[in-house]
Amino acid sequence: MTKVYLIRHGKTEWNLESRYQGAHGDSPLLATSYQEINLLADSLRDVRFAHAYASPLKRARVTAQKLLDRLEQPVRLTIDSRLMEFNLGKMEGMHFADVATKWPEALHNFRHHPDQYDERVTGSESFAQVITRVGSAIKEYCRLNPAANILVVSHGAALNATINALIGTPLPHLKDRGGLSNTSTTILSTSDAEHFELECWNDTSYLHKTRLDPTDTI
Repeated sequence: MTKVYLIRHGKTEWNLESRYQGAHGDSPLLATSYQEINLLADSLRDVRFAHAYASPLKRARVTAQKLLDRLEQPVRLTIDSRLMEFNLGKMEGMHFADVATKWPEALHNFRHHPDQYDERVTGSESFAQVITRVGSAIKEYCRLNPAANILVVSHGAALNATINALIGTPLPHLKDRGGLSNTSTTILSTSDAEHFELECWNDTSYLHKTRLDPTDTI
């Protein structure tokens, strides 16, 4: 059995400002995010990882590097562009409220009805493209690391869509579980690198927060 520990990157300045980052936007991690990455690492200290993979976008790459430094395990880190965030086209860099004003139907469908989302409106990727891209990477990692624990550090929108697709969630219901929070852990297991079971969804208990801020989750 292979277990995949899927981590959303630490919280960034644009996350706090409610701005879309996507595949081309990026902003620094908040100072508080480094402590949260340490808490994440401490929660995983008893897990031995065979390999780690991360998106090349700085917010994910730095999260992965700091996490591995804290774990103090001799784990190789591979940077893979397939783990990049959902390309959001014209939405990238914009505040959520401004996107809602300019493309209300597209944003509503992106958030709530993936099967009705028309990526042509904003020049973004489609859900199918993201799921194929990220899903192929995760399946490959599982084939390369059978019966092992692997670590994947990526992004909220891309991970949310792909995780749900891997466990067989129909496209209209991809968002039914809600979003993924910064520095969260979701765990999938598989015995054949094709069929996946959800063991844990969006765990942030180790951050010891009494409540999550709305800007923590996408």
